[in-house]
Amino acid sequence: MAKKQRLVMRTVILLVLAAALVYALYANLTKADQDKVEMNSEAPNFVLTDMNGTKHKLSDYKGQGVVLNFWGTWCKPCEKEMPYMDSQYEEFKDKGVQILAVNVGESNYSVEQFVDKYALDFPVLIDKKSEVQNAYKVDPLPVTFLINKEGKVVDQMTGSLTEAEIRGFMNRIKP
Repeated sequence: MAKKQRLVMRTVILLVLAAALVYALYANLTKADQDKVEMNSEAPNFVLTDMNGTKHKLSDYKGQGVVLNFWGTWCKPCEKEMPYMDSQYEEFKDKGVQILAVNVGESNYSVEQFVDKYALDFPVLIDKKSEVQNAYKVDPLPVTFLINKEGKVVDQMTGSLTEAEIRGFMNRIKP
């Protein structure tokens, strides 16, 4: 009788574990689709302050294309693409395309050191509480969003970009 009870108990435990595994897999697979900002939808608005103390509100950039890049100083792919972004910013800033680089949760000091090291001219914003990162559902870094002149997200790229890719993306959202 005791052997039968143990067998039943083990079977129940295995069924519960199997059900939990199936649920976890299902939840993760369906979450992947929900976690992305929808293409051709309005870009989530935000207000962040840059390294010079100037406030930037995304909606103020309507009428211009915006390359919205999320990055970190510790992120090697981010470090690689920053000089390319700066080069293209210089070329496109007077053609109606802006770059907003959102640093995720780091201190002003470390971001300042990074910006000085690469002599970056585009606005570098700090998202100390990761509120904008969460609104855009960004993970991992770097992630870049293309926002057209109507304020709609038209593309999202994860990973480091080449200078040619950045140039192509900026041409794509140029008003």
